[in-house]
Amino acid sequence: MLHLNTLSRLLIACAVIVTGGLWATEPIVIAHRGASGYLPEHTLEAYALAYGMGADYIEQDLVLTKDGRFVALHDIHLEGTTDVETAFPDRKREDGRWYAVDFTLAEIKTLSVHERLGNRFPAGKAQFEVPTFEEAIELIQGLNKTLGRNVGIYPELKGVAFHRKAGFDVEAKVLEVLTRYGYTGADARVFVQCFEFDALERLRALKTELPLILLISNDKRQAGQRTEEGLASVAKIADGVGPSKSIIEKNPAFVSWAHDAGLAVHPYTIRTDDVPKKYTDSDGELAAFYTQYGVDGVFTDFPDRARAFLDGMKRP
Repeated sequence: MLHLNTLSRLLIACAVIVTGGLWATEPIVIAHRGASGYLPEHTLEAYALAYGMGADYIEQDLVLTKDGRFVALHDIHLEGTTDVETAFPDRKREDGRWYAVDFTLAEIKTLSVHERLGNRFPAGKAQFEVPTFEEAIELIQGLNKTLGRNVGIYPELKGVAFHRKAGFDVEAKVLEVLTRYGYTGADARVFVQCFEFDALERLRALKTELPLILLISNDKRQAGQRTEEGLASVAKIADGVGPSKSIIEKNPAFVSWAHDAGLAVHPYTIRTDDVPKKYTDSDGELAAFYTQYGVDGVFTDFPDRARAFLDGMKRP
């Protein structure tokens, strides 16, 4: 089966509702790059903290190394969050950037990870390294076993077209890893996300039934996917969308359009230390998205705040 039609999705919703699946009765908390508001993004430590803070899903941005291993990095470059510039000063390309795909996993493992933003975790206070996708999965699955929870993963495929030019079949490789760790079927505790729609089409062509999410930005190239008709077309391949939160703020009907098409809606990104002026505080922003706009989950750098907000809604 290449894709779940609307009836199939509704039947699966009934089956997974009790486990907090794709169309759960309660909205979810997605830890954006882990608990990245507190620890450097995409580190095992940030993932573990997000788990402890009650996240339902933990995100891993994935890029490939020279030897074809997935590592968790926000983009295809290394200099934003590692010391690659001092560790390998002569390995930058002509454009002045250091690309993960130019380094082996062993080389990347020698790098030290640091905080991207100056107002967060202080530099030089602890040592962090770049994790592999497998390490992230094993950490989360291990915690699920010892703590009796069922926290999911939320990998994003970064730069698929870029990696394809480098000779890698990213879609096939990620499915191999996911299958190896037991993530199969439409009710698996995983969302696979990407900005590149053709990557999602390729995943369906490989006959995966895993939940797929199309990320949608304000880029003019995705303008068609921000319309009611565009979302209906997206639903032929994907099971949900991850829009920039500003898309919903500008056009709240986007959520109902997506829901009418059978798509879950998981906007990005809510940050307690960067609250837009229109909201009094982060709880005000969370209230707008969870209750006013009615989204199914949010990406947040501060999963503890989102969890506390949702738990507070349950109290009489």
